[in-house]
Amino acid sequence: MTQWQYNSSNAHDFQVNGDHVLFHVPSTALFYLDPIGSQLISFLKTTDSVSERELCQKLSEHANWTEVQQALGEFKSLGIIADEPAVNDEKPLNVERFPLNTVVLNVNTGCNLSCTYCYKEDLETAANGSKMTLETARQSIDLLLVEGSSQERFNVVFFGGEPLTNLPLIKAAVDYAERRCAEEGKQVDFSMTTNATMLTEEVVDYLDSHRFGLAVSMDGPKAIHDKNRITTSGNGTYEVVRRKVAMLLSRYRSRPVGARVTLTRGTTDVLAIHQHLKDELGFFEVGFAPVTAGDIASFNLTDEELVEVFANMKALGLQYRDAAVKGINNGFSNMHQLMTDLHEGAKKVLPCGAGVGLLSVDAKGKLNLCHRFTGSDFPTFGSVTEGVDKPALGNFLETAASRANKGCERCRIRNLCAGGCYHESYIQYGDPHHPTYGFCDLMRDWVDFGISVYTEILKKNPGFFAQHVTPRTVSRSTLPATALG
Repeated sequence: MTQWQYNSSNAHDFQVNGDHVLFHVPSTALFYLDPIGSQLISFLKTTDSVSERELCQKLSEHANWTEVQQALGEFKSLGIIADEPAVNDEKPLNVERFPLNTVVLNVNTGCNLSCTYCYKEDLETAANGSKMTLETARQSIDLLLVEGSSQERFNVVFFGGEPLTNLPLIKAAVDYAERRCAEEGKQVDFSMTTNATMLTEEVVDYLDSHRFGLAVSMDGPKAIHDKNRITTSGNGTYEVVRRKVAMLLSRYRSRPVGARVTLTRGTTDVLAIHQHLKDELGFFEVGFAPVTAGDIASFNLTDEELVEVFANMKALGLQYRDAAVKGINNGFSNMHQLMTDLHEGAKKVLPCGAGVGLLSVDAKGKLNLCHRFTGSDFPTFGSVTEGVDKPALGNFLETAASRANKGCERCRIRNLCAGGCYHESYIQYGDPHHPTYGFCDLMRDWVDFGISVYTEILKKNPGFFAQHVTPRTVSRSTLPATALG
């Protein structure tokens, strides 16, 4: 007689406000379990294996033989149960195509500030930085068009240092990108992260006319911001940044402007920072980047602080939930990204687009895995003159995609995390493929929290996702339950 076993690596269930919810790990789909499915999952988790007859007897109060068999068949089709021990059936990833859609141009290694926690290993003062030439920028854009020939839309990101210290190059590169993309029948967007100190009305109007996606590096109220974001002479920059941001937000119309917050040791009050930047200064959204593996250990959050940060992010996530129920996006971008991943059924083989959809070009034209590796001692993957070193890059990505012997192959968030940031791993372990184990429990808890927020919003105001999030695209199963989304 067939014996059924529960495959815990493919399913994760929990209660949300009285509803039994199942997270199907392989597809990242979410379901409300009906009474049969709920009883079935609950019983299977208590035993190593069980026969259909035993299941039918156990569930006799809730279902007849036919209903149990139907439920078993549906659970089996999803890999939630099996009649033999679960095995890792991961198929090796073979990377042969690199459909670029984004290129990051590091236009100057120089910066007019001297932020104490900056991870850029090649950082110089603005005057002494290595500036990218127009020829290199043009070659970068040409490479993007060749390698991304199957794409319809591209993104050119300007990065530094402080990118506005090389504004003439930015303007020339924008002109070239717009002309070349028009010739090829493609569309192009531009993005930039800036410290805002060099913004003028003329600069803002130029960026607005070309629809730049802008993010401003700002760490919060004056006391927090001035602790680390200082000039080369050691003075805080909050007041000048606040004035520049007020001017920017008063005249920028083409796209919403966000703030990027770096959380360092001693800074954990996520709610107060968000309230200041979003509600008082007027940013559209605020994203938080906890420092855990910086080159200067004294800036890294302690384990206790990291737990506190996540607890505060969850508190802000509840505010996001309450606003979403009213049809409002409160601008907490970390939570909004998780909501988007869940709603779209994101299924990651790799942790990010670095090396596949995105490459970063340094001032010498070398191709880096992403902007965070630019200026480091990590090997590059070709150049804008020689092209992409596809064998080396393919080998890197194939290794990154393999979850064997990493503890990731049975993790319930493996298709949302995919191992974590390459750069974080490289700084912490000297190996970009090493999972960031220190984050694992916190990330699993964060995703669980996100699922509870998602299901509650979906139940109380499903229109929020149609209004604020791309419609879900994952296919739905015939699981004995109601699919969410």
